[in-house]
Amino acid sequence: MQTKKIAIVTGGGSGLGFAIAQQFTQNGITTIIAGRDVNKLQTAKEQLGENCVAMPCDVTDLKSIPAFVQQVLQQYGQIDILVNNAGINMKKEFTEVTDEDFQSILNTNVTAVFVLSREVVKHMLTRNTGCIINISSMAAQYGLPKVIAYSASKTAIDGMTRAMAVELSPKGIRVNAIAPGFIYSAMTAKALDSDPERKAKVFGRTPMGHMGQPEDIGSAALYLASDAAKYVTGVVLPIDGGNSIGF
Repeated sequence: MQTKKIAIVTGGGSGLGFAIAQQFTQNGITTIIAGRDVNKLQTAKEQLGENCVAMPCDVTDLKSIPAFVQQVLQQYGQIDILVNNAGINMKKEFTEVTDEDFQSILNTNVTAVFVLSREVVKHMLTRNTGCIINISSMAAQYGLPKVIAYSASKTAIDGMTRAMAVELSPKGIRVNAIAPGFIYSAMTAKALDSDPERKAKVFGRTPMGHMGQPEDIGSAALYLASDAAKYVTGVVLPIDGGNSIGF
């Protein structure tokens, strides 16, 4: 059995997933980044270096997930850490969201997280150890307009995190979630710059008064995955500059 930890990060080719993979790889964790876009994964792998492995996987294709997990186990023999980061969002007026829209977001953000976790947990139970990190959102902490499906999905993630923690922690598997606040990216910066009113609202209720950086999320994931957090399970950790408690 190898001494290096093996992690899977879904949606690891860009954004927060990439930032998490970066922290993991820099700290000696062999990190499998999974996603749909092979080119994006390859580019990310080149940046992340030798501790990174790119492995294509479309989490929305639920039937393909068990084979993906088996592939990882065949190549590496174990899975120590799973980060369920892949997710999609959609902004639409409440009445314009179709049944298909709603189901599509729940499928990616909730069902796929459940299926991948279930398959990985089957393996983790054989070793009585493991760590799962789900990615929640401010949309589960308070109401946000025009993201009804996303809000429902992330609130489900919080509930699943607690239920999984209570059932799996006695068997050595810790389960936690991270709830990012407003984190800097070219996309969020552009969105806020084009909407001064929203920008003022965001910073007005963020006590620290500025956006977070992707590495803030990466550092939180590294902590939750490490032995420093060995007595931490079932928490939804806001990394948000105080946004969720701001007034």
